[in-house]
Amino acid sequence: MDEVDPLERALHSARALVLADLAAGGVARADVVSLVEESVSHRRWWVEQWPEGAAFVAGLVAQDVQDALLERYGRWPLCPVCTETGGVETEPHALDVEPELGPDPHWVCSEAGVVVAAVGALGAGTGTGTGAGGS
Repeated sequence: MDEVDPLERALHSARALVLADLAAGGVARADVVSLVEESVSHRRWWVEQWPEGAAFVAGLVAQDVQDALLERYGRWPLCPVCTETGGVETEPHALDVEPELGPDPHWVCSEAGVVVAAVGALGAGTGTGTGAGGS
């Protein structure tokens, strides 16, 4: 049996992680999944040029999809940490991917300074993921 190319493994993993986060927020519609596929296609070229960057692909795909969703639908994923502060509702804002270019990407709330979930784990009991027309 042939071993899967490490670059393809990184791309497939990135796709699966971002799709899991989209599904957790109920926004994994066909048009949104197409945005993931576009990003993976673009990042395939990028990682072929810089194979050492394979560990960074999941975070980059998450950021690409987040940017594309913002342009078309709105913020995603919305921060579950800052929905209320001291009983006062705050302005809805999206989580950020950190590190911007590095391995082990996480969704973080930059306003509260907390890690919310690893990329791919938004549905793991966080209640996060709304936005982009998903709620």
